[in-house]
Amino acid sequence: MWFMASELLPATRRALSRRLALEQSRNRVPSLIAGLVRDGETIWVDSRGRVDDRRPEADTQYRIGSITKTFVAVLVMRLRDEGLLSLSDRFGDHVPGTAVDDRQVWQLLAHCSGLSSEPAGQWWERTEGDVAEDFLAGVDSAQLRPEPRHVFHYSNTAFGLLGQLIERVRGKEFAAVLRGEILEPLGMRRTTESPVAPYAPGLAVHPWADVLQPEPFADAAAMAPAGQLWSTVDDMVRWLRFLAGETGEVLHPGTLDEMRQPATVDDGPQWTRGAGLGLQLARHDGRALVGHGGSMPGFLANVLADPAESTGVVFLANTTSGVSGALATDLLDILAEHEPRIPPEWTPDGEVSAELLELTGLWYWGPVPHLLRVLPDGMLDLSAWQGPGRASRFRPDGEGDWIGLDGYHRGERLRVLRAEDGTTPYLDLNTFILTRKPYDPAAPVPGGTLPWE
Repeated sequence: MWFMASELLPATRRALSRRLALEQSRNRVPSLIAGLVRDGETIWVDSRGRVDDRRPEADTQYRIGSITKTFVAVLVMRLRDEGLLSLSDRFGDHVPGTAVDDRQVWQLLAHCSGLSSEPAGQWWERTEGDVAEDFLAGVDSAQLRPEPRHVFHYSNTAFGLLGQLIERVRGKEFAAVLRGEILEPLGMRRTTESPVAPYAPGLAVHPWADVLQPEPFADAAAMAPAGQLWSTVDDMVRWLRFLAGETGEVLHPGTLDEMRQPATVDDGPQWTRGAGLGLQLARHDGRALVGHGGSMPGFLANVLADPAESTGVVFLANTTSGVSGALATDLLDILAEHEPRIPPEWTPDGEVSAELLELTGLWYWGPVPHLLRVLPDGMLDLSAWQGPGRASRFRPDGEGDWIGLDGYHRGERLRVLRAEDGTTPYLDLNTFILTRKPYDPAAPVPGGTLPWE
């Protein structure tokens, strides 16, 4: 067991370790390691079982399977942010010649492109993968599922295709782009395409006897972006911090926030599971969680971050099946029950410009007062002053306007319009006019009331 700088109470550690021990023992998991992060610090790591007759450590590699897809998604969003593509581009604009030429890039990211879950040919997770040309040739009309295609349908094939998109636009192999743009900048030196010692072997447990059976490892080649990577608890903790918002120079925080918004759901109107742009989303006990699970022959993994609480959990196991879906959320629940997060002290922000301060306060949408505030990250928050109403956050576009990040006004433009004397008489929010007093007659669209006769 490891004791971290931000040390948990003994009762908390015991409860967490007991939950991990129950999982490993009851489900016959050869080895299992888990970690928790809070406020950018690793606060707990523990393991059970054996790798080479030793407890697995935070530097022991495991396959992370489809967690690989989260890295693919970040690389695609970086291309978008650089102006090299648009999420609404047809996939065929960048990688022509497949059955999804007319699908938009975002549809592949969000698993609503209509593609089959698996590529053509043999079972790709257990056989040597195809080179790019053969893989692309196999994405034909037989790979399309019946309509409607706008609904959620998980597709490994889609992320193999997104890997090809990255290679075509960057002019480099996927692995080189991944290392140069994400792994090296974030210091994730133990995340690799193939295992590097120390690593756990892929294993399956016989269903009717306590006997271990080795699982194969095959190079997925063109399908590598769907689930090839190996990693460690140490590196996955860094990725959890990224998903919680600590993006460094790799991605704009607003872009990450965009990726975390629901694009599709996969379990009905009262959804608890959904998909953002390359990220899996979950609702659990009032929390909005973001991350991804992973499975490959001989391995199971999961990373889940709670951005609102700056908290996250990871587990890695070398078993084909058996780890319960509740393990990750159970560990988060134990932490929240025993040691709820204490928020950081509030401190004033002395760097807010006078121009931004001038925009704060009450604005009226017709007769309805709205409050505009400056957030600590420099974005604007617009919400109804009292009661229900439309609310959105806005990020600067670098040219003087603001773009909605979420809510009703997601993607819409907020313009600050000034009179000739330099004052700010109104805001133009995608044609909606907000004024400093109700139905200001000086505004270009003063409102819908008529004067009393």
